[in-house]
Amino acid sequence: MTVAVSTPHTVPLGFMDALQVTLLVLVAAGATAVVLIRRPVHQVIALSIYGMLLAVLFLAFQAPDVTLSELTVGRWPCPSSSC
Repeated sequence: MTVAVSTPHTVPLGFMDALQVTLLVLVAAGATAVVLIRRPVHQVIALSIYGMLLAVLFLAFQAPDVTLSELTVGRWPCPSSSC
């Protein structure tokens, strides 16, 4: 049995589980919202928020490389600097 390394910056295990479950529920709700929204402008906004939620979820699952990729790829629906 291996024990995880404990540092002064270690987050309690119960907190990370709750955070990951909460983010999974938010991502599921965001995906449903993107599919159900019919107005193109609102759909672009919802898709951008959904991409940000995915990036935060990947970060919570300790995948910073996937997070950066999602932030880069998720930027395409709103290419202007005003978004």
